[in-house]
Amino acid sequence: MVKRKKNKSKVKNNKPKGSKSKNNKNATFQYCCQPATVRREFDRNVTLDRSRLIEEIDKKWANGTQLRYYFFTSTNLKGIPAEHDVVRDAFQQWKDLGIGLEFLEVDSIDEAEIRIGFKRGDGAWSYIGRDILEQQQSARTMNFGWNIRNDIDTAIHEIGHTLGFPHEHQNPNSGIEWNEEAVYANLAAPPNNWDRETTFFNIIRKLPKADIEGSEWDKDSIMHYPFDGGLIQKPVIYRTKALIPKAGLSEGDKTWVKNFYPKLSSNDYEELEPFQSVQIMIEPGEQVNFYIKPTRTRSYEFQTFGKTDTVMVLFEEIDDKPRYYTADDDSGFDFNASFKARLITGRTYILRVRLYWQHREGDLGVMMW
Repeated sequence: MVKRKKNKSKVKNNKPKGSKSKNNKNATFQYCCQPATVRREFDRNVTLDRSRLIEEIDKKWANGTQLRYYFFTSTNLKGIPAEHDVVRDAFQQWKDLGIGLEFLEVDSIDEAEIRIGFKRGDGAWSYIGRDILEQQQSARTMNFGWNIRNDIDTAIHEIGHTLGFPHEHQNPNSGIEWNEEAVYANLAAPPNNWDRETTFFNIIRKLPKADIEGSEWDKDSIMHYPFDGGLIQKPVIYRTKALIPKAGLSEGDKTWVKNFYPKLSSNDYEELEPFQSVQIMIEPGEQVNFYIKPTRTRSYEFQTFGKTDTVMVLFEEIDDKPRYYTADDDSGFDFNASFKARLITGRTYILRVRLYWQHREGDLGVMMW
């Protein structure tokens, strides 16, 4: 997220994010450089409201997912043990909020959804949410380009991207008006050395309203950059005053992640049996959870029904944790989510269905056979 310029004293985790060196008048903040991805396109028959609901949710994970992370071991990517500990602590800070997601460190890159490198000079970045699934299994999905052993906020920020958070300073409801040429000049200088296209994408560009949660601007969000005075024209206070978010997760961050990934209990599950059609009464953004205990080992068909957009994900319980098995996402298309999976008797499986959009309430159903 942000690199603090070094001085003689150690950087403390409770100082404002992005504090500058007193030894260098030209020092600036070093920022997270978000990887660009191809934006989803929709057919003409997909209404604006429908597309906005899909875009708001499609990068988020099914609640209850276990995300496995891996640290690269090659010399130019492995970092140092103290940095690994900071990243572990950052995952724990998200988990300690009481969310439904699980995080597990693994030793094999082939088992990991989140693949973390420490390539120096390559900036700090992470793909957003489920975009990490579109990357080659051997590729990084997150990087830390400077030493973060005393910089846990950068690790929390990049994990926030992996959970589905965009950059908060690009919130279209922020009211920020930039001194654009000053921003371009500031970011073109060291340590960022960004071209205009990179600066526009990561700072000046306003996110579509479908990409943000709620309507309030949270200037203290862990996902908000700090900015020197003179880079912002409005709000007027920041024409001369630096905008420095408070350290750590803001109250807004905590509310958002707990609303979208609430902690799950046994009461949040019901059993799904073969040839049992279940009508699902939920709102867009919500999900239902089923457990499955097959009595026969064979291949089963799974499908949603109704004029809806959904993502349907199947997990197998291994050591009491849900391990991803398969999934289908029908959002933006005129067909339903479906897949075939071989289930083994004596094992437990979990099916999660998250709703993006429905033509009318009660349209959604699910069945296995």
